[in-house]
Amino acid sequence: MDPWKSAQDVVRCTLCRTSMAFMYCEICHIHLCKDCVETHLSDSSKVHNVVSLKQYLTTLNYPKCRKHPTKQCELHCEQCDIPVCAQCISGEHLGHKPVDIFQNFDIKKEVLQRELEELEKSIYPKYKEIASNIPVQKADLSKNSQKLTTVIDKQGEVWHREIDTIISNLKSIVEEMESKHLVILKKQEDEITRTISEITQTIAELKKILNSKDVCLVSEYKSRNAEFRRLPPKLKVSLPNFRSEKIHTDQLIKQFGSLSALSFTIEEQDYSMSPQGAKSSPPDRSLMDVPQVITAIDTGYEYLYGVTCLNDTEVWTRGNEDMMKLFNQQGKQVKSIKTKSGYVPTDISVTRSGDLVYTDYNDRTVNIVKNTQVQTVIRLRGWSPRGVCSTASGDLLVVMDSDGDKQSKVVCYSGSTEKQSIQYNDKGQPLFSSGHYKYISENRNLDICFSDCGARVVVVVNQAGKLRFTYTGHPSTTKGSFDPRGITTDSHGRILTADYDNDCIHILDQGGQFLRYIDNRHLQFPRGLCVDTRDNLFVAERGTGKVKKIQYYK
Repeated sequence: MDPWKSAQDVVRCTLCRTSMAFMYCEICHIHLCKDCVETHLSDSSKVHNVVSLKQYLTTLNYPKCRKHPTKQCELHCEQCDIPVCAQCISGEHLGHKPVDIFQNFDIKKEVLQRELEELEKSIYPKYKEIASNIPVQKADLSKNSQKLTTVIDKQGEVWHREIDTIISNLKSIVEEMESKHLVILKKQEDEITRTISEITQTIAELKKILNSKDVCLVSEYKSRNAEFRRLPPKLKVSLPNFRSEKIHTDQLIKQFGSLSALSFTIEEQDYSMSPQGAKSSPPDRSLMDVPQVITAIDTGYEYLYGVTCLNDTEVWTRGNEDMMKLFNQQGKQVKSIKTKSGYVPTDISVTRSGDLVYTDYNDRTVNIVKNTQVQTVIRLRGWSPRGVCSTASGDLLVVMDSDGDKQSKVVCYSGSTEKQSIQYNDKGQPLFSSGHYKYISENRNLDICFSDCGARVVVVVNQAGKLRFTYTGHPSTTKGSFDPRGITTDSHGRILTADYDNDCIHILDQGGQFLRYIDNRHLQFPRGLCVDTRDNLFVAERGTGKVKKIQYYK
């Protein structure tokens, strides 16, 4: 038996390939038996470092350089993300940032450890959970199919009974018509039979008279020929027939009943570990049956358009003036900032660092207020900004329309640098209508939520800009009556949007399913929305000029 192919758990010498290897050359990366060590060291063309195999397996070793086989990689090039030797650093990696390879090793092991923990504790259990739900879905599918089959059979029985009844009624009518016809025919038959008998009798009498010499009989005979010449009336009968109707299958299906179409919706599932930059999910809380208005702040605007939270005690507002006002929750104005251009601000938001940011549609700018000083960070050409929001990563999402309101898109900016543009779906069709009011918010799972007043729809895309779903209002409402304006999200990933025409707020879950209303008992023409860190809702009422703080969680 070949000793190299037997006992595969034993490490064999790389040189002789027969003896067990107890040594290892860290330079040449080969296993050696004791007898071959001296032979290997005799090669003076290379520097060798032979250690015991146990020491090699329990001690971190420098990898061999791919470019320079006689060198060991004691460094790691961060820029190229590969191990390098000293000769590499002074050569093609000159100017790159090297770190100690064991330091990089420790960092990467930490990353690998986190990945292992994520796989074991989060991803694997999630897949197991999803997999375990499939048999349940199969069982539900089978039950539903059986239920549908039973309902269809019952409907078939109803139809069969109706058809049997129709057939029976038609047969009864046929029998009744036949009976009536037979009575008439029998009466006519009896009358004709009686007349024939009388004619036969008359013929016999005439023959008797003609053969007789009795003058009296001839004189007394009364002719009946005139009577018999009146033939019985001819009975014209229009026999009934059956006219079958053409079967229209489409109409039959409509009358019988139909199955709703089988539909599949691909919905992204929430992952238990939040992506980098996303907010972690707080413990689930129940929505209140009847939300409560806690406070109402009179802003003094004739028309109030928007509100955004600076913190849990103060909110910025905008209205039909070039002045943006900061109020505390006692209703006191704390600060005011005038727009740089003198135009009315189009939308407002607050950055992660607490700076006010506003868009100026007429001036084509996006501006940030730092220490009461207005700084223009983005100036557009051919486009004008509308809605704006600050993301978890500190970027800005800006909704904008092209000149002439022919196109609309969402652009993500890091400072004044454009990072991403979102405009079309997978079929190359526009995601948003052009013109009209537009509001935007980032959800805790990094979805981008967009209310499109012109199209009367809420559009939600994921972080990559791929369409997740659209919402056009509760199915029970009249089509086209949904009028979305301000939009915001809370710590549970629920989406809230103001329905301006219907004086209410729609609350949706993260997947776009309607949960409930905050109805018109509390609101008048709601326009702007925001929530604080405690999930209190702030609503800007256009007509009253008030900001209402509403508690909607228990």
